[in-house]
Amino acid sequence: MATRGFVLYLLAGFSVAVLSAFLISDHESYKLNHLPHRSSPNSVTLDSDEKTWPKLEFDWRIVLATTIGFLGSAFGTVGGVGGGGIFVPMLTLIVGFDTKSAAALSKCMIMGASASSFWYNLRVPHPCREVPILDYDLALLFQPMLMLGITLGVALSVVFPYWLITVLIIILFLGTSSRSFFRAIEMWKEESVLKKEMSQPRETFANSRGELLIDTYEPLIPREEKTPMEIFTFNLRWKKLMLLFAVWAAFLVLQIIKNDLVVCSSWYWILTVAQFPATLAVFGYECVKLYKESKKRKTLGNSESVCEASIEWTVPHLIFCALCGVLGGTVGGLLGSGGGFILGPLLLEIGVIPQVASATATFVMMFSSSLSVVEFYLLKRFPIPYALYLMSVSILAGFWGQFFVRKLVVFLKRASLIVFILSAVIFASAVTMGIIGIEKSIRMIQNHEFMGFLEFCSGQ
Repeated sequence: MATRGFVLYLLAGFSVAVLSAFLISDHESYKLNHLPHRSSPNSVTLDSDEKTWPKLEFDWRIVLATTIGFLGSAFGTVGGVGGGGIFVPMLTLIVGFDTKSAAALSKCMIMGASASSFWYNLRVPHPCREVPILDYDLALLFQPMLMLGITLGVALSVVFPYWLITVLIIILFLGTSSRSFFRAIEMWKEESVLKKEMSQPRETFANSRGELLIDTYEPLIPREEKTPMEIFTFNLRWKKLMLLFAVWAAFLVLQIIKNDLVVCSSWYWILTVAQFPATLAVFGYECVKLYKESKKRKTLGNSESVCEASIEWTVPHLIFCALCGVLGGTVGGLLGSGGGFILGPLLLEIGVIPQVASATATFVMMFSSSLSVVEFYLLKRFPIPYALYLMSVSILAGFWGQFFVRKLVVFLKRASLIVFILSAVIFASAVTMGIIGIEKSIRMIQNHEFMGFLEFCSGQ
């Protein structure tokens, strides 16, 4: 019921915002047609192509940016959301980059943090099952749709007015952060009950959330200890990893070819449409696999989950996951993030435990963010020295953030800390992106800039 309410909230908010944009577009078009001295809608764009790249010098700006970048990467990877909503405002307001360059550098930081988090998680055993802590099935389910959504998000960023993007981001982030916060409170209460029971003489306990909290305590049946190398090789599933890299490479090749084509030309649209078969093929393969396994286990009376998600894999659930994957990628393309602001909360929503949700979300973001980094590099959208420096900061932050928070979770016996961090990062992103978006929208109104939808082909 709570999930349905959340979906209705997003649909209602997005519908009102988009309808308002259409009304404003009609009003702007009327003024453009009746006022002869008004400039054309495409004569003033949101972000000019002029690059603003400050020099990499040791001063208070770089110190403050390093501190914010380190904390944002650390908490962002732990929560499984990346932190793009924090990096972009930091790079524009504090360091002084233009918006496009800040979005490109944000992708570099997300890639560095997610890669180091992936490397760290390969050495971490699953809290309570003899399976990898990285859920490759969920990664294969969401990665293609996420990358397709990023392509759509980049296209929409050209068409959508800046104020509409700001409103949609605020609606989405406030909704996901509040939903995650209330879920964290529920988990905290269950942990408190379980801790109270564990303080009593040992008995057989029944936890309503199954595997949610058992990882913070000693298992009733001791497991065989594995060496770090055994854990590493067990977590690394080469076949599924190679399939994920194949999808990544296919998208990369298509994007590189598209960059050299004329926008809206015949070959441009052919390559754009060519992304859909590859995406749907991998997604459909994983959907069929999850659906058949779930149906088979249900027939045999086996209640064990097919993967980390505790939901029953039915057609509506698979369609819902597909839409959420596309939505997450679209937000990533609009914002310059890795799409984790949707994927992280979604994994928790479908019953994935916090540790696995964090590891899997950052794992998927590693592919989506690295794809954007390669594209931005070919387009020369960011300065190499800054990119290397900020990536180094995020790599260290991603590793140590995972290390300290997981130690804290075990010490306090509170897995809900990860969900609280997730909620806090999304809320902080909503505040920072909202402030910048509102300020820039007000400036555009004062300058009498066009506030409606732009044409895709002429807006490139």
